[in-house]
Amino acid sequence: MRPWQTLPTHRSWLDDECRRLLGFGRHAALADGGAAYLDDDGIPDLSRGVQTWITARTVHVYSLGALLGVPGSTEIAAGALAGLTGVLRDAESGGWHHALTEQGAPDVGAGKSCYDHAFVLLASSSATLAGIPGARDLLGEATGVFLERFWDDKAGRCVDEWDTSWSVMDPYRGLNANMHAVEAMLAVADCLGDDAWRDRAARICELVVALAEENDGRLPEHFDADWTPQPELNRDRPDDPFKPYGATIGHGLEWARLLLQTEASLGERASSSLAPTASLLFDRAVEDGWARDGAPGFVYTTDWDGSPVVRDRMHWVAAEAIGAADALHRRTGEARFADLYAAWWDYVATYLMDVDRGSWRHQLDEFNSPADGVWPGKPDLYHAVQATLLPRVPLGPSLARAARDGLVVA
Repeated sequence: MRPWQTLPTHRSWLDDECRRLLGFGRHAALADGGAAYLDDDGIPDLSRGVQTWITARTVHVYSLGALLGVPGSTEIAAGALAGLTGVLRDAESGGWHHALTEQGAPDVGAGKSCYDHAFVLLASSSATLAGIPGARDLLGEATGVFLERFWDDKAGRCVDEWDTSWSVMDPYRGLNANMHAVEAMLAVADCLGDDAWRDRAARICELVVALAEENDGRLPEHFDADWTPQPELNRDRPDDPFKPYGATIGHGLEWARLLLQTEASLGERASSSLAPTASLLFDRAVEDGWARDGAPGFVYTTDWDGSPVVRDRMHWVAAEAIGAADALHRRTGEARFADLYAAWWDYVATYLMDVDRGSWRHQLDEFNSPADGVWPGKPDLYHAVQATLLPRVPLGPSLARAARDGLVVA
């Protein structure tokens, strides 16, 4: 059987699903700027305030929609971007607040995070390529803040958290924020034509290569200020949405894709270790995470011996599995990756796609029934929309650059 990615009919299906997802978020942009956390029906859940990472992801996704020619996308991207240039921006100290509370006040107690600021980089670069007003100035500010506050050039990786006034740096270091920084750095490089951002991404990837080799493909997520792994962190809160205990299956898959995208972006300058590490991470995640308990789906996390810890299935893990399988198939030509790609889209269509209420169910339990202990509602569209686009663009450029340059295959 021909790989699905090569079939015009499958690519058409992906395009239809992308547009269906974009339709779900049509109410995301808020009147005062920013984007809402969405409930199961795509209605803004105002009790959750306005969060920078959701706002930035919304800017990114609807900038892609604008570049793809989907009507209504520009307005949503611009409305969400107004939150990054307005209410979420810290005009006094610089950077972006983590969120606004339900009452509209900045959540100063949450401080300022690399995770949030990486998504501001991604959003502003995508919006710049889409021609959203104000995006170019936002990108200039975001790159300056990121380099000053989060990029540790000596270590070749990012620090994680500060207090709101940039007075105290938290000693915690995290792989999750660095992962999203790699994606954002590649996007900024494509937007600005600045190879320094690609080189920074490559330096972070060097850390991942070393960690994968040292830990048999199970990546430690948490570190102290000296980058010493903290493998027991959050053992008492194993399903934490941002800092779960143990190895996170979806991050192994996501890193596999990002290593290959970094390799393609760097070209001849890329390390020869990126592709083998991508395969190692992928194979470990699939062995440890896929259908481990008699039902299809990826468990959320495992212990350091590969035993499942949190067995719930998160939609974003399946989305990243699809992207990684496609990337590895194109990089290696091995049929097994195309077979898994097709199998995982079957899983998504059977269990995750909500054809009645829209979008994808964000969390299922170990029996593939809807659950909401970690991700209630359907907060945003980032992972699902990217899963419909990644198989239709080359490995090298960022999604926004590929869309702008007409490289999305119909």
